[in-house]
Amino acid sequence: MNFIIFDLEFNQGFDFKKTGKPANNPKCPFEIIEIGAIKLNESLEAVECFHSLIKPKIYKRLHPFVKDITKISNEDLNHAPSFSEVYKNFLKFIDSEYDVFCVWGTVDLKELYRNALYHRLHKKRLPQRYIDIQSMAATYLNNPTGSSIGLRNAVELLNIPLDNEFHNALYDAAYTAEIFKRLYHKNIKPETYNYLTLSTVKKATQPKNKKRLDKKSLFLQFEKMFNRQLSSEEKEMIKLAYKMGQTNQFMIDNTKKSP
Repeated sequence: MNFIIFDLEFNQGFDFKKTGKPANNPKCPFEIIEIGAIKLNESLEAVECFHSLIKPKIYKRLHPFVKDITKISNEDLNHAPSFSEVYKNFLKFIDSEYDVFCVWGTVDLKELYRNALYHRLHKKRLPQRYIDIQSMAATYLNNPTGSSIGLRNAVELLNIPLDNEFHNALYDAAYTAEIFKRLYHKNIKPETYNYLTLSTVKKATQPKNKKRLDKKSLFLQFEKMFNRQLSSEEKEMIKLAYKMGQTNQFMIDNTKKSP
């Protein structure tokens, strides 16, 4: 058994159609553009690493914010292999489905499965057991109950050398691995991730057209991007921005010429 510490970088749509809705594909709102991973053996020794950019298929232009924080260019991605190719190589990197995924929060785990589902790739070979290192760090560093901690903050608080930039999938995986090596002990037991919830909808519990905002996942995504915990004021601003966006009051009619 090995521990597979991995990190992802995503892209998403940012144009608006005439309907006023974001140009996101609901089946895959976050498209993976980079995978980085560190493999640790049971003695927590690094034995192998994996890294690749991915040529996008859904959102072929980088969101300006993603481009800014990752320093990845459209040209970099145009010369990268497809998700299918990278995914198959990633499966080879994983020794077996009995390995344990280790992630900084469960967002990356969710998006790996969702991207695999979107591309109709074999997902059962992915390990289903995982350890949430972000949750481990939050407990160890005495974060308030129910709150998370950013990767950069955890690295600094644990006095891990800042040798590389953040928001590079391999570097972030390496930082996460260092945190894991400091905090892991035998009493920590992996949980099981139920990927079926991504593809199965129970009509009895989820009536048509009745959806709610997954605030926890939304806040986790922002905390991953900013590498820190969100304040209560920031969370309220994000919720407000979401509600304001739903009103379409800030949509511009592109068919009308400016005076």
